[in-house]
Amino acid sequence: MPTTLVFNDHFEIPFSVDSLDAFRAWMQGDEAPENGRVDYLSGRIEVDMSPEELFTHGKPKVELSAVLGMLLKRIRTGHLFCNSTRMANAVAGLSAEPDLVFVSHAALDAGSVRLVPKASGAAEQFVELEGSPDMVCEIVSDSSVAKDKQRLPICYFAAGVREFWLLDARGQSLEFVIHRRGVSDFQPAAIDESGFQHSEVFATSFRLDRQCDERGHWEYDLRIQNETPQSECR
Repeated sequence: MPTTLVFNDHFEIPFSVDSLDAFRAWMQGDEAPENGRVDYLSGRIEVDMSPEELFTHGKPKVELSAVLGMLLKRIRTGHLFCNSTRMANAVAGLSAEPDLVFVSHAALDAGSVRLVPKASGAAEQFVELEGSPDMVCEIVSDSSVAKDKQRLPICYFAAGVREFWLLDARGQSLEFVIHRRGVSDFQPAAIDESGFQHSEVFATSFRLDRQCDERGHWEYDLRIQNETPQSECR
């Protein structure tokens, strides 16, 4: 009887990984895959080994990380993580690695989010966020359209996430939406006359712009309302 499922010769998923707890233990162990994105969504293991597109995924993620990171250095309300930061929520049956995830100090103090330590128990070393982060952001790739736009929002809402940011830069029109919690699902925030959307999590409003550089590649600019863009500070 087979004991593992081999995924494209990249790694093996043991058949014993049949629950959220088993999945989390596997992902924290030595046999966890080193590449790709592997998520557990309501009893379903989803694997995406597609390479990250540079200018419609990598570049906007760098921009959001940089601007939000600098904002948080000023307001000091929590921690921003990106790239392979795993979050889990038992109520939603979820274990995923969002493109970005923000956890406030208030959420940590209240116990709605817990830092999961490494199995070794090493002091101040953590490998997972457990609970309800304040914000998660997903950037859509060709291989993740249905997951990012349909399945993950349902799971994140069930997990108690306060805001879900969705960014799709693949087409000629840029899609950037800040979603807030509604009664039963996420609802898009209103867009003001200047194109800004308000984030209750960060207590400010944002607009994402982009333009081609001199080589024809996309450059992104996450603007904070009432702040002068760096390109104009000269």
